Amino acid sequence: MRKLLAPILCVLSLVLLLSPSVQAQKKKADGGGTKPIRALLITGGCCHDYDMQKRIIMDGVSERVNVVWDLVYEQFESREHQIAIYKKKDWAKGYDVIVHNECYGGVADDDFVNAMVKGHTDHGVGVVVLHCSMHSYRAAKTDEYRKLIGVSSFNHGKKSPITLTKLNKTHPVIKALPDDWVTPQGELYNTNSKAHADAKVWASATALVEGKIPSTEAAQTCIWVNEYKGCKTFGTTIGHHNETMMEPVYLDLLARGLLWSCGKLQEDGTAVKGYGKKGK
Repeated sequence: MRKLLAPILCVLSLVLLLSPSVQAQKKKADGGGTKPIRALLITGGCCHDYDMQKRIIMDGVSERVNVVWDLVYEQFESREHQIAIYKKKDWAKGYDVIVHNECYGGVADDDFVNAMVKGHTDHGVGVVVLHCSMHSYRAAKTDEYRKLIGVSSFNHGKKSPITLTKLNKTHPVIKALPDDWVTPQGELYNTNSKAHADAKVWASATALVEGKIPSTEAAQTCIWVNEYKGCKTFGTTIGHHNETMMEPVYLDLLARGLLWSCGKLQEDGTAVKGYGKKGK
C-alpha cells in the first residue's frame, strides 16, 4: 500500500505546486467573509508570450483583487484553433468574469463564434478582453463577438511605445490612470475607419482612452467599456509585451476593469468592500 500511495502523493503535490496562484487563491479565500470573485482566464495562441502572461495576469490581479482563478491555456500556433471549452454547453456558468487573452484570428466558423458569445450572454458574466483578443475571430463574418467586446479591429501599426490620453477622466476605471502615460513598449491596434475601413468602436461602447504612436497621425481608442445583452465588458488593446503588462499602472488598470465588469467597482475607482486587496 505504501508503494502505491507514494507515487500518488507525489503527483498530487506536483499538481498543487504547478497550479497557478494556488497559495494566493487560498489566502484570498481565507482572508475575509466576502466570497471571492470567481474568474476564468482563457489564453493561448500565436505571436505572444502567453506562458508568461498567464502568470502576470493572475498573480498581478490577485495582489489587487479578492479573486480566485481557473485557467484554460491552449497554446497552438495555428490561428484557426478552436478553444475546446467554447464547444461545451453553459461553459461560462458559475463564473463572475471571463478574462480573454487569446490570439486565434483565423477562426472563420460563425456557428462556433456565436455559440461562444452565447456562453457569455446566457449567464450575464463580466468580460475582460486584452490585446489580441480583439483580433481573435476576425475572420468570421458574424458580428456577435465584435458586439460583445465593443470594437472591431483588424490590423495594427508597428511596435512602438504608446502615449495614452484620457477621453473621460471621471470614469472609475481610468480615474486613477496617470495622465499621458507612455507604455514601455506597444503595438497599437487600429479601431477607427481611418486606419481600416471596417474598424470601429460600436455605439454600445464608451471610449475611455486613446493611444498614439509617433509614426501615425490617427489616434486609436485603446481602452473602453461596453455593455451587450447583460454582459459588461472592459477592453484594452494595450498589452503585447510582457514589460508593459508587468507595469503596476497596467495591472492597476486591469484590476479596476475586472472589478467594473462584474459590478464590484465604486464610482471613486476603488473596490466594493471585501473585493479589494486582502479582502478590503
